[in-house]
Amino acid sequence: MSITTDTRQSLPLGTWALDPVHSTIGFEVSYLAGTFRGQFREVGAVLEAGETPALSGSAKVASVDVKDENLAAHLQTPDFFDAERYPELSFESSAIDRDEDRITVRGAITIRGVEKPIDLTGTINGPINDAYGRERIVLKLETTIDRIEFGVNWNVPLPDGKPALDNEVKLVAELYFVKEA
Repeated sequence: MSITTDTRQSLPLGTWALDPVHSTIGFEVSYLAGTFRGQFREVGAVLEAGETPALSGSAKVASVDVKDENLAAHLQTPDFFDAERYPELSFESSAIDRDEDRITVRGAITIRGVEKPIDLTGTINGPINDAYGRERIVLKLETTIDRIEFGVNWNVPLPDGKPALDNEVKLVAELYFVKEA
């Protein structure tokens, strides 16, 4: 008698370390008539895939990367992330569900010392072996949060009275993981 396990419904077992060179964690927010984007250069994450899978990660606020260094400096102030008081953003999962190549990660995000529950949804690819014999998986995840709930209140009114910056912020992550030996 043979037993088959559907590995497409579970995560590949083991401890998976983030490959920060290929990974991105960023945000998108409506600003004026378009979308403002940024990302964090210094990020870390670990995926523990066992009986109870867990994903945890963080980003250094001081590493926020936008196309203008003056704006990057403004994002460090209490108007936005308040890097001096809250140097890191973090996430801890409470549950991970996989259905074929779709994945949902439930957990809590902490921004400016405020912790809120979120659901990240997206896709999982792999595992695959890279050219150096290492096993890899990639998670592409996103969610939307209300920045006001985390104390990120800065805004300026436009001539028509509407705010320049939307309250809803899309968080996006493309996380490349390498299986630890």
